[in-house]
Amino acid sequence: MLINCVAYQEGKKLADILVDDISEYIKRKDCFVWVALKDAETEELAQMQREFGLHELALEDAMKGHQRPKIEEYGDSLFAVMQTVEIIDGELSVGEVDVFVGENYVLSTRNRCQQGFLGVRARCEREPHHLMKGSAFVLYALMDAVVDRYFPVIDSLESELEAIEEHIFTKGSQRLNIEQLYQLKRKIMTLKHAVAPLLEAVGKLDGGRVPPICIGTQEYFRDVHDHLYRINTSIESIRDTISTAIQVSLSLVNIDESEVNKRLAAWAAIFAVATAFAGIWGMNFEHMPELKWEYGYPTALGTMVSVCAYLYYRFKKSGWL
Repeated sequence: MLINCVAYQEGKKLADILVDDISEYIKRKDCFVWVALKDAETEELAQMQREFGLHELALEDAMKGHQRPKIEEYGDSLFAVMQTVEIIDGELSVGEVDVFVGENYVLSTRNRCQQGFLGVRARCEREPHHLMKGSAFVLYALMDAVVDRYFPVIDSLESELEAIEEHIFTKGSQRLNIEQLYQLKRKIMTLKHAVAPLLEAVGKLDGGRVPPICIGTQEYFRDVHDHLYRINTSIESIRDTISTAIQVSLSLVNIDESEVNKRLAAWAAIFAVATAFAGIWGMNFEHMPELKWEYGYPTALGTMVSVCAYLYYRFKKSGWL
């Protein structure tokens, strides 16, 4: 679906144009066209290929979707893939933004993404001195918007982790805590898969051999790289904390099991003594001393109770009961 198709000249909006007129505008000097699509159909992308002359391999990736974040260079053009991460009903929803960048055009298409980029276009139009830098600045603005949306996700995941940590030492909640920690770890890995490859790709736009389109805008991409580095560091920190919390929870489970085993062992020892006495005195030999004695059985029972009581006292004192 077509969202916008606008021509710009010398950093200022020239006009909203028809798709069929794109090829005419990109021939003009100091003019570039910025087209935005949402959930583009194959026919729409094929039409854009005819108008812009998009590379067939880049177009194939855009049609397939579900690409790993990357930035690829095709001659004098770039193809960038970014993943958007949004929180919807407590779960992470991953979308994709594909951007084709040439010297005089920018084509962006977003898929499975709730949030649009109208604010990015408005920001660029308010800053014509920046928009004069051309299509590379538009690529930066789109990339910066995607990366900035990672920060609220990080904040939400950190808050979720803090809430779980508050209940780690609550008795009886270890199983639930471990389940929640593993769910949180899965979310962190989802965000990691969006950030880490993009961090590596953006690093190629501000250092070393910079693509010709991006010459003059390296400092902007360096800023995006710094943001991605901070986010990636936060992800690693959260992941380490989750691993530690899981180990603590498992240790608490083992401690609880050990306490139960000690209590069972203590009661087993007490009943074993009583069973031993009862077994010996219950053999009914002819010459057992208590058989002919009036107080034999009360004495035997008293002995068993006394020994069991003494064992209970010692186990209680040592903390086993």
